[in-house]
Amino acid sequence: MPTEPSPRVGAVEPHPVLDSFYRDQTQRLRFVRGLFNRTAHHYDRINTIFALGSGSWYRAQCLRRAGLRPGMRVLDVAIGTGLVAREAVSLCGSPEDVIGVDLSEAMLAEAQRSLSIPLIQGVADALPIADSCVDLVTIGYALRHVGDLTATFREFRRVLRPGGTVLVMEIGRPRRPVTRHLMNAYLGMVVPTVSRLSGGGEEGRTLMRYYWETIDQCVEPEVITTAMTSAGLTQVRCDTDYDLFKNYTGRRQSNPAA
Repeated sequence: MPTEPSPRVGAVEPHPVLDSFYRDQTQRLRFVRGLFNRTAHHYDRINTIFALGSGSWYRAQCLRRAGLRPGMRVLDVAIGTGLVAREAVSLCGSPEDVIGVDLSEAMLAEAQRSLSIPLIQGVADALPIADSCVDLVTIGYALRHVGDLTATFREFRRVLRPGGTVLVMEIGRPRRPVTRHLMNAYLGMVVPTVSRLSGGGEEGRTLMRYYWETIDQCVEPEVITTAMTSAGLTQVRCDTDYDLFKNYTGRRQSNPAA
């Protein structure tokens, strides 16, 4: 069972402590794990409301752009109910080539319902995975929930084979004021209310409120790309779709010294 690591000196956190949900950084993992455990059974329904049209086609598109193809081995971190992993399995052609990791045992149970892939409980910044064993590491809309960006990316680089790629799919704070106001209204008020009324209850509402606060308070993309570079990844870039969806990529150098 994952335990909260001691806060690292100089840790690069994805957002400040959200004191309306937990009091300090030492309580973050326990809060996040508990929240996802309590909402796992209706997460897919909530996600359909939340997705803003970025369904399976968009996840598959991001994986293709990252270079995923048959024969590659994938590690999907924070797999949740398996939304990204399902597309990865389709593109790889073999369930054995996709591994899922998540801190929530309830999310892993949900993923197991639709995926016959290896599933492991663990956290992003201390992966229970061997060195240099996968070709692509993905994390879909969950980077905001890790404790330390640099430590997380170091782990991603560690488990990558030389020449392998990291793909981070995220939702970022919109740059355009109009888009930000619309998203604030939609994700901050409409989605939490609809999530509660559609069967998610108060926990569903809390989940969506937490999601929006992590998006709104998240560090700038430049902080994330700097953390990727500091962790030893190369060819780091951030692409933006629709002023909202961020796709961060980086590679582990293919030479033996990398």
